[in-house]
Amino acid sequence: MPKFNANLTMLFTEHAFLDRFGAAARAGFTGVEYLTPYDYEPAVIAAKLQENALEQVLFNLPVGDWAAGERGIACLPDRVDEFRQSVAKAIAYARALGCNRVNCLAGKPPAAVSAEEAHRTFVANLRYASSELEAAGIALVIEAINTRDIPGFFLSRSDQAFAIMDAVGSKNLTFQYDIYHMQRMEGELAATLRANIAHIGHVQLADNPGRHEPGTGEINYPYLFGVLDEVGYAGWIGCEYVPANGTDAGLGWASAYLSAAPART
Repeated sequence: MPKFNANLTMLFTEHAFLDRFGAAARAGFTGVEYLTPYDYEPAVIAAKLQENALEQVLFNLPVGDWAAGERGIACLPDRVDEFRQSVAKAIAYARALGCNRVNCLAGKPPAAVSAEEAHRTFVANLRYASSELEAAGIALVIEAINTRDIPGFFLSRSDQAFAIMDAVGSKNLTFQYDIYHMQRMEGELAATLRANIAHIGHVQLADNPGRHEPGTGEINYPYLFGVLDEVGYAGWIGCEYVPANGTDAGLGWASAYLSAAPART
């Protein structure tokens, strides 16, 4: 049976960020992920996880200046030193939060950087990050993002991701398969999952169009959940969607999967 974790960047935004941990636990989630934890001291977030009996499933390496439109720095040739520093920072947070998997966003190379140079930089940075993270007991994933939502994002298709993983050559690097992004870019969701499940380390979901909860769009999620069971995927599935009418009101699709949760403070 699939197990779902709440993405606190997208869900429970009716609450302040630190209050979303309790809201997720009350809704029946036992794991959480989010964009990044770096606006808070590790001990603050660790306390929220402990208070609400939640597992920290995933977060991203530092992503650059998000407010300015940056979406990762891993493919940017002039940011290699900063990237290496970001790996050390992510390791410190992951250890404090008991998190065993982090995601690396490739970023958007500027026009002056060729695709070949961005690829070389990304591969070299991933080799460094995967080695450092492996030594710390933390897995690394990379994510392809659709270029309709984020024009210019370097990594946008699953076959590109698998080719990059081959070039990196690390057993500690796998693919974060975001069903919403891949539906927008290429479709063939079930076939991709079946053919590549051994190389997929994390799954995320949202329906299309609208990036809302399952059942609001065109993706046959009950069928895909069956496929994930069929191929033996035992990892988490991150609920990274924009609730159509409030988080709790839109959780009917997940009622069969979420645990009955006692009230937590």
